[in-house]
Amino acid sequence: MADPKERIQYLRDEIRRHEYQYYVLDHPLITDAEFDALMAELLALENAHPELVSIDSPTQRVGGAILDKFKTIAHRFPLLSLDNAFSFPDLAQFDQRVQNMVHQADYITELKIDGVSVLVVYENGVFLHAATRGNGLTGEDVSANIRTIKSIPLTLKTALPRLEVRGEVYMPKSEFARLNVEKEEKGERTFANPRNAAAGSLRQLNPQITASRSLSAYFYDVVYVEGATLNTQQEMLALMLEQGLPVNPEFRLCRNIAEVFEHCEQFTERRHELPYEIDGMVVKLNSLAGREELGQTAKSPRWAVAYKFPPEEKETRVLDIVVNVGRTGIIAPTAVLEPVSLAGTTVSRASLHNFDLVAEKDIRCGDLVLVHKAGDIIPEIIRSFPEKRCGTEFIVRPPENCPACESKVVRPRGEVAYRCENINCPARLKESLIFFASREAMDIEGMGPAIIEQLVERGLVQKLEDIYQLDQEQLQGLERMGPKSAAKLLDAIDKSRQQPLFRLLTALGIRHVGPKNAKILSRHYGHMDQYYHVTVEQLVQIPEIGPRIAESITGFFAEPRNRATVEKLKAAGLNITAAKTAPGPLPLTGKSFVLTGALPSLSRSEATQMIEELGGRVSSGVSKKTDYVVVGDDPGSKYDKALQLGITLLDEASLIALIEAERSLYTSN
Repeated sequence: MADPKERIQYLRDEIRRHEYQYYVLDHPLITDAEFDALMAELLALENAHPELVSIDSPTQRVGGAILDKFKTIAHRFPLLSLDNAFSFPDLAQFDQRVQNMVHQADYITELKIDGVSVLVVYENGVFLHAATRGNGLTGEDVSANIRTIKSIPLTLKTALPRLEVRGEVYMPKSEFARLNVEKEEKGERTFANPRNAAAGSLRQLNPQITASRSLSAYFYDVVYVEGATLNTQQEMLALMLEQGLPVNPEFRLCRNIAEVFEHCEQFTERRHELPYEIDGMVVKLNSLAGREELGQTAKSPRWAVAYKFPPEEKETRVLDIVVNVGRTGIIAPTAVLEPVSLAGTTVSRASLHNFDLVAEKDIRCGDLVLVHKAGDIIPEIIRSFPEKRCGTEFIVRPPENCPACESKVVRPRGEVAYRCENINCPARLKESLIFFASREAMDIEGMGPAIIEQLVERGLVQKLEDIYQLDQEQLQGLERMGPKSAAKLLDAIDKSRQQPLFRLLTALGIRHVGPKNAKILSRHYGHMDQYYHVTVEQLVQIPEIGPRIAESITGFFAEPRNRATVEKLKAAGLNITAAKTAPGPLPLTGKSFVLTGALPSLSRSEATQMIEELGGRVSSGVSKKTDYVVVGDDPGSKYDKALQLGITLLDEASLIALIEAERSLYTSN
């Protein structure tokens, strides 16, 4: 049998090699399934031999700890910003200043990636920490988040004693577009551009959020190195490439300023073809000795300059402002434009996101407006020209009724979006059905998105309640659905009728009411009919239910179409009554628990469920208000803080004993 230590090292080396091929070179050598198999084997071995886990292992990229705040890290040398050049004459002046001190200068030109500047430090070839540029002297410690970016290696190719490199973390255009669609569907404010999106993603206190966004990075400067001698920018780039660090391949050695002009002009046109956003080119003196001669000002080096591309903006006219209903019920305005050529494509529509933004920018039907592409992808109206109005322009206001189903439109407290609350609205029906059948809701096994797509497209399900009218013949008519599969799905639909009330409350898709809040609600209001009459004032008397949740619940049941759907579900035999419990508050109501470390037999979700079923609350951070900290293996800083604050500590056995004692006492009453 292979030695576990040797096998673990082999797997780590293989995974690092394939990560480099995939995330840096964009040239995968194996399939995703083969890569996943390598990672699964490594995880299994590390779980079996925890003493062999190291911080540079590929399995350690996503830390589970959520930070309270970012610490700061002092930079070894100031991280300066660059002076800007906005035209070729500006570049010529920069060249003249350099030539006055350094004769026969050659330059390296690089793409100016529009992202967030970071410094990453390696010690003995292993990732040590990372920080943002900050004020140039100190930056925020974003090590946990940088570790989640798979294009940044946790281990260098050789064990240099110390290497400090500066780079740019960026968000690809495709991820920027995906993330904005997701935020818009949730009624949240969208990111203005990929740089803001990258900055917001990198500054998350929860590294798992950063990991969920496809950030990447390019490195362009060796700030400090031990174990290597460098004389030029070319050698810097070569060293970083040799060590497995991602370096943008579009750099060029230019022998004179004319070649610099040529490279800058080339990417003024090509930038729209790139999968990431650039806002210019960086021109650097190649010779490091020459840089020493030129020196720097308090803010900028004299040996480099950023050539900024002229903004690509066009003027056009708003022909109409139409209202669309998104798949989550959000009602958003879209501007129909006079077609205009922009960033390589013809633009005829631009999302206005929400009516607050329309009012803020004072955009009216008939207006002349200035348009650009955010992230070179998303058409966006920058501003209108009120001074060019002729008097025929008019304001478009939010609709009072949904354009898809005529339900009353609502605007929840604290949100910018207007919404259709009708769960059977044709515009959002598929999304409502997918969530209704999902595991955390009614848990109808076999009713996934592909089946729901067919049911809706064929007109077999036009409202939620139609699920419970389906028969064997209808289901057998679907693609890839034989008699056995149809019978199995019908059985799952039938079983869902007996799901507890809290699952039905969850499945209705009421905003802010997930399984946790649904359980709380069903303990206080144990019959579906009670929700028709309960008021906001009554709901906020429940400690865990705030005004936003209460308004969401009452708003949902105030919509007649939703109440009609609930009545049809009742008629279909769904369970609308919660199991009876002993009177009075649950025994752990008001008690706060924090879980830290790995418990011997309980998963984190199982322990959480046990606590919440008796009214307890599980928090992510330890504070003076915490009542118990449940401690497992390798507990970390939460355990230390609990000791400092004198909070009661429980191991798994003590937690189970507490739960059983409280449950027994509660039910005996």
